[in-house]
Amino acid sequence: MTPSAADGPATKGGRSRRNFAGARPVMADVAELAGVSKQTVSRVLNDHPAVRPDTREAVLAAMRTLGYRPSRSARSLASGRTRMLGVISFDAARYGPASTLTAINTAAQEAGYLVSSIALDTADRDTVVRAADRLSAEGADGMIAIAPQLRVAKALAEARLDTPLVVLDNDLGDGTPVVTSDARTGARTATEHLLSLGHATVWHVAGPSGWASADRRSESWRATLKAAGVPAPPPLLGDWSADSGYDLGRELARNPKITAVFVSNDQMALGVLRALHEAGRRVPDDVSVVGYDDIPEAAHFLPPLTTVRTDFTDIGTRALHALLHRIDAPTSPPPPLTVVPVDLQVRDSTSPPTRDH
Repeated sequence: MTPSAADGPATKGGRSRRNFAGARPVMADVAELAGVSKQTVSRVLNDHPAVRPDTREAVLAAMRTLGYRPSRSARSLASGRTRMLGVISFDAARYGPASTLTAINTAAQEAGYLVSSIALDTADRDTVVRAADRLSAEGADGMIAIAPQLRVAKALAEARLDTPLVVLDNDLGDGTPVVTSDARTGARTATEHLLSLGHATVWHVAGPSGWASADRRSESWRATLKAAGVPAPPPLLGDWSADSGYDLGRELARNPKITAVFVSNDQMALGVLRALHEAGRRVPDDVSVVGYDDIPEAAHFLPPLTTVRTDFTDIGTRALHALLHRIDAPTSPPPPLTVVPVDLQVRDSTSPPTRDH
């Protein structure tokens, strides 16, 4: 008996795929309906450039007709890739790393990849190597390391990973692509802003030693004061938290000669603001304060915080694209360094010093 048109396209032997109600269509079904080979279907699934546009459309139409959804494992077998990327992160609860990781996930999904991330508390070599080995065992096509600490970069360099790698913040010194924000320009802009208002010098609440971004900001702050012919006060080292900013802010508040403070992140700046307020030091009338990062809450501090804005979404997106470039074009040399620009957001926490200073 010849099948009717309502039965759908006939297969060899006169049977119709549509007769197998409830059966999940496979690649062979798509190939048969489109009148092409399974290899051609595989090429369409993996965006191979050798497929003619009309053939590609025929295959896609067959997939729509059959309701075919290619499995990730089928794509992996066809392309030799898992479409999975690994991310190693440190201090992942902080705003910067968390925002960067979110951006990486979003960009990866848009590119058709999944992300497996490992958050580490310690940055010793063995811990880093174990994390990288775990992601390799899961079949990661490439990895991104959010590596803010210098010892993390050292551990990654010593690990000598075979998987394509992109590093955030730190240069491994071996040609591995690095994506980072322009911390030196950010610190210089913040310091110059305070000097331009007429402050005699700028004090600095720094991030912890051994963190690439903290070290660059401190170095740039010091160099900017030197270029202006202004002596640099001793920096005060915090740990990125509002609590440490508060403790250091109480120390700053005891010195009536201090009129301007550059803080290495907004959370510490929040603590500084509270400490100054409790000590009766008005911001910005008595002390001007500049933060760093421009977290979403910075505009709602009291007063609203002048701060250096870092685009963590751009950093994460660029890191993802740099990794995909390494995966797709392994013999093409990637740019060794991508620097994401920053900009100063001037709000109400800075002003010229009052005359009694």
